[in-house]
Amino acid sequence: MSDYDTVSADVEHEEEIPEDHPRYQDLLTRHRIEAGVEKGITHLQGMHAEGRGSAFDYLLGEETIPSADDAERAAAAHLLLADHPVLSINGNVAALVPGEMVELAEATGADLEVNLFNRTPERIDAIVDHLREHGADEVKGLEADAHIPNLDHERSKVDADGIYEADVVLVPLEDGDRAEALDEMGKTEIVIDLNPLSRSPQVADVPIVDNIIRAVPNVTDHALELAGADEADLRTIVANFDRERALEDAEERIRSGEL
Repeated sequence: MSDYDTVSADVEHEEEIPEDHPRYQDLLTRHRIEAGVEKGITHLQGMHAEGRGSAFDYLLGEETIPSADDAERAAAAHLLLADHPVLSINGNVAALVPGEMVELAEATGADLEVNLFNRTPERIDAIVDHLREHGADEVKGLEADAHIPNLDHERSKVDADGIYEADVVLVPLEDGDRAEALDEMGKTEIVIDLNPLSRSPQVADVPIVDNIIRAVPNVTDHALELAGADEADLRTIVANFDRERALEDAEERIRSGEL
């Protein structure tokens, strides 16, 4: 048995996971979700969601496919063109990519807003504190003084000057009902989801079928690269993006890609 086969996902610090492990990203995400649950950031249901995502990522070859990179570039263009972009953050997002979301917000001028299905004051505070520990200056989601129409439950609560008024919203690891409700509000939605057949990417203007730990840094890199681009160039990138092709490519890769 090789050393790779004996590495445990049950580690105290992610630095203990060898980066040359063939399942490094999977072990990393599992560890971060577990740590998030222990810290009160991630709900236990988030572990099940991560397991589903891990299966799809395995079928994708655990890499960013070309169509996903195209989507990440289009997402960056949308965020740079937006008048009021907002990055929505739930428990899994906060556990997996807190610093990366802060960097994306800085690169695009977007707001960060916490929005949860299983919302409690304690979880909201824990996530806000966690984001601040990773460099965030301001985090929305505490006021919850507006509601997304046609959506029940706690996830309908948003900040009036945040997601409610946003023109472009990044909603990674999202539930389908809220994605559909935001779409009905006329917002430009960027969704990160490893299942191209789920409702969230199906209604998104920009569906990114990629692991969030790869996708968010990629969008940031594209945003930094495009920061000095003319508005016309950014609009060309947006216009040339084919969302249907992106979904079809991801589904084809999952169904027939070599592992």
